[in-house]
Amino acid sequence: MRGISSRSLYSLTRSLLSHGITVETAGGCYGETRALGSLWSALQSRGVKVNAIQLRPGNVIERTGRTFRVVESEHKQQGRGGASIQVELRDVDNGSKLNLRFGAEESVEKVFVQEKSFTCLYTEGDTAFLIEPDTFEQVEVPLDIFGKAAVYLKEEMRVQLQLYDGRALSASVPKHVTCTIQETQLPMKGLTSAPRYKRALLDNGSTIQVPSYLEAGEKIVINTEDDSFVKRDNK
Repeated sequence: MRGISSRSLYSLTRSLLSHGITVETAGGCYGETRALGSLWSALQSRGVKVNAIQLRPGNVIERTGRTFRVVESEHKQQGRGGASIQVELRDVDNGSKLNLRFGAEESVEKVFVQEKSFTCLYTEGDTAFLIEPDTFEQVEVPLDIFGKAAVYLKEEMRVQLQLYDGRALSASVPKHVTCTIQETQLPMKGLTSAPRYKRALLDNGSTIQVPSYLEAGEKIVINTEDDSFVKRDNK
């Protein structure tokens, strides 16, 4: 049976409760008089079994009675043997790191997390200051929960936080963002034909490969998942 996303599960539960329907969870029955926050905590604790090959950075798993966030995951092929997944985990409670190797088909317990949308107000030092657009709730989160994508954070950017028991475990920026080219690599002398790509320094300080026809001052769309050029921004 195909799994259901945590967002869909939460929405379904809210809909059922709004119609007075009792919802059965691992912790018992919940009627419309019980708080949705308590229900969400119960749903989080249930989790779902997935194959290790499905693990991605930002996922939360439970192992040996501890809760961990996946920091990095790397697929490895062991010659004639089966594939494996190398993962770096961070303990949600004490912050300690753990490196483990799973078989690709090995079963792990993935914990449900709540996803909420926030707007970036600004960043300062190693901290991002965010606001929830509906409730105006303001939160401060460390930049490192965005991973390498933190470099793309800008004021008024809509971002997603993944929360577990009210704590922000990971965060993500939009898949596509617009950046301005600050400088481009100078053409190399002696080449008989121009290369297809060249290095470009962006306004956020990162360097990527862009088509050779692009020049400084142009706005371009970047894929934040792999730092690749997508297209010119013609807005």
